[in-house]
Amino acid sequence: MQTMHELANIMQGLGYSVATGPEHEEDFYNFECLNIPPWHPARDMQDTFYFADGTLLRTHTSPVQIRSMLKYSAPLRIVCPGKVYRRDNDPTHSPMFNQMEGLLIDKNVPFSVMKGTMAEMMNAFFGKSLKYRFRASYFPFTEPSMELDIECVECSGHDEHCRVCHGTGWLEVAGMGMVHPNVIRAGKIDPEIYNGFAFGIGLDRMAMLKYGINDLRLLFDGNVSYLKGAE
Repeated sequence: MQTMHELANIMQGLGYSVATGPEHEEDFYNFECLNIPPWHPARDMQDTFYFADGTLLRTHTSPVQIRSMLKYSAPLRIVCPGKVYRRDNDPTHSPMFNQMEGLLIDKNVPFSVMKGTMAEMMNAFFGKSLKYRFRASYFPFTEPSMELDIECVECSGHDEHCRVCHGTGWLEVAGMGMVHPNVIRAGKIDPEIYNGFAFGIGLDRMAMLKYGINDLRLLFDGNVSYLKGAE
């Protein structure tokens, strides 16, 4: 929660508002409006928790972006923090985890603004300049797409047996990209007039990096001795 509030405050300082939405979501908002039709392989990547009626536990906070576009139209500048759910469980993944996504929609938004925004946010959060890298990637709701990696704070790339980075020296903390025109259309905004970018950050990984936590599960286990020590 401290990490979420700190990042939200940083983004509010950059002119963003905070938006929230339901965790029990409809397929329409969680997938279809995000350029992920029923046949799309990205649905398998999400490993979704479905209910019998076809509704689901949201796999990202991106549905809040769609709902906000439909409600407020453009221009729009929001961050969407909250819990999300996927079938995953290891030292760096949890079936329930915390995410913050951001969305900027305006006229003539350049690619460089997205990269500058991410760098500014990371520098402000950590209070120093860590090594980071942008890698080309793929997401169905953005084009082009990138991922942001930060150097592993646990081992700085010096331990090939590190439980956090698995010896790579890097931790993926964000995915981002220029919003796909189909997503802008789904938000009832004209992509011929407006464009923008979106990003998603794993808040739990950000907390792990900042506070030197090497196992994500420590944030959720409810270990009273550990929590008292963290105070």
